[in-house]
Amino acid sequence: MILSIVPRPSPPPRSEEELMARANALAGRTLGEVAQEYSLIPLGGWRHNKGWIGMLIEHVLGASAASRPEPDFPLLSVELKTIPVGRTGRPLESTFVCAVPLAGDIAADWRQSNIFRKLARVLWMPFESERTIPFEARRIGSPLLWSPSPPEEALLERDWGMLMDRVICGQVEEISASEGEYLQIRPKATKATARRSVIGIDGEREMLLPRGFYLRPSFTAAILARYYS
Repeated sequence: MILSIVPRPSPPPRSEEELMARANALAGRTLGEVAQEYSLIPLGGWRHNKGWIGMLIEHVLGASAASRPEPDFPLLSVELKTIPVGRTGRPLESTFVCAVPLAGDIAADWRQSNIFRKLARVLWMPFESERTIPFEARRIGSPLLWSPSPPEEALLERDWGMLMDRVICGQVEEISASEGEYLQIRPKATKATARRSVIGIDGEREMLLPRGFYLRPSFTAAILARYYS
């Protein structure tokens, strides 16, 4: 566990308006202030921990999907994405979306895929992540409730189709993080114990590390720039 105590989370919001009211109430506040209010202090004191930040904001906003393959707010079909930004408001890293299906139920159509469900409606919660700012003093930014425009969706679908063609053909190990203009595939874990059995390019079973879909910073930077400008 990365939290010293785990109090009862907020109840799930019943509407987008209620969700945005909670999110707007966090804007401008520091991670330390919110953590103190909700009694969610990291074990071992303050330190950079992206997983803890996501857990804190999920707890406060009432996200209830946990690790299930559905949006974080199932009743609203809204996904929550915390995004670390620099002083200029630009994202500092790529954004994990969801796991890449390496076996079993692989959607043949973009609109039937889990990644489409995750990105159809997203609540972006930016937060300061400059290393020069003390962890507990980093502020949460203004929230943005976003759905991809037709051009944005077309770009994502194009990258998804290209990458999933490689997956279906058993070329998972050959996929480079440089592939995809706005959407990329990268390993999601490094431990050998996390490997999963999948069918490789030669039709034989292989043990591979799980992969994840990530949005490149150039894509999320364009979203935030339009909103904050």
